[in-house]
Amino acid sequence: MAGLPPYLFLELDRIVERERARGKDIINLGIGDPDQPTPAHIVEAMKRALDRAQNHRYPDYLGSRAFRAAMADWYRRRFGVTVDPNEEVVGLIGSKEGIAHLIWAWAGPGDIVLVPDPAYPVYQTVTLLADATVYPLPLRPDRQFLPDLEAIPEAVLAKAKMLWLNYPNNPTGAIASREFLTQAVELCRRWDILLCHDAAYAEMGFDGYRAPSVLEIPKAREVAIEFYSFSKPFNMTGWRIAAAVGAAPAIAALGQLKSNLDSGPFTAVQEAAMAALAEDPEAVFQTMNALYQTRRDVVVAKLRAMGFPVEPPRATFYVWFPTPRGMTSAEASAFFVEQAQVVVTPGRAYGEHGEGWLRIALTVEKPRLEEALDRMARALG
Repeated sequence: MAGLPPYLFLELDRIVERERARGKDIINLGIGDPDQPTPAHIVEAMKRALDRAQNHRYPDYLGSRAFRAAMADWYRRRFGVTVDPNEEVVGLIGSKEGIAHLIWAWAGPGDIVLVPDPAYPVYQTVTLLADATVYPLPLRPDRQFLPDLEAIPEAVLAKAKMLWLNYPNNPTGAIASREFLTQAVELCRRWDILLCHDAAYAEMGFDGYRAPSVLEIPKAREVAIEFYSFSKPFNMTGWRIAAAVGAAPAIAALGQLKSNLDSGPFTAVQEAAMAALAEDPEAVFQTMNALYQTRRDVVVAKLRAMGFPVEPPRATFYVWFPTPRGMTSAEASAFFVEQAQVVVTPGRAYGEHGEGWLRIALTVEKPRLEEALDRMARALG
């Protein structure tokens, strides 16, 4: 435990609390937590589910049969992928739980886990908790923030048990082509590596972009598992509901570990998630993406006016931009809190190759977002 870094967002919460205790008006652009409410039909489904007494009992360890069937049906409708709901789907108490448990189930001492850098911190920290070794895969702008899979040494691949990918990407907002995903699947098949794809932002796309599932790639189901979260597309971060879909051996290992550590997602929440998928969610996605695209355009325009070279991301609700010249990401983050009362996330918190970058989350209303960027511009002077 002493070797683990503090969890990034807990530290950001402490900064916000400290500054607000000093009477400062803080605008927090640091955490990717949707500010819009969960759609009303999902809330109503949850209310009905709460009234059913059978839902008050222990839930199924792996998710209810109905929920797993609904997820399988959604993958068929959304991605054209056919999966067995009994063997290739497991319900999760949020993707974070499933990601952590899968690493514990699949990797241990002497194993290598291939982790993008920068990336969602849980991939790295739980690998350390499992006493496995992290091998970082740099994400650089000259490669559109895609890892160079061909640069991984064969000696590393021989010991690698897992490859983590996350597209659309947090924190960079980058997207991955089918060609890249095909390359990843072929690499993992050749070296017997489990390909783990965190698809938390699969439904968040702009300018007509729709993200693919890695399971669309031929033979991916032999080596790949994908995490599909309800948090971002349906504004359900606090509900803690997700699913893992894909390779049956990985689903079985994840389910075996989970069943010894938790009791599965609350059944009423599973029923609400089923309602989210049953009533064609495309209208929800379109409304959400139109809102975030408007906010994205505001942020990009104002950052460019400050002199930052920023390309509009085609997915996620993040904008990834370089620090002001001469500042580390920690220094820049502290500068904007102290001088502008705006919280932005330091890129170094996502890994060594996040140094020199900052992340803005588009999760505040447009007027407040404009005020935050104007404050930042004045602070830079």
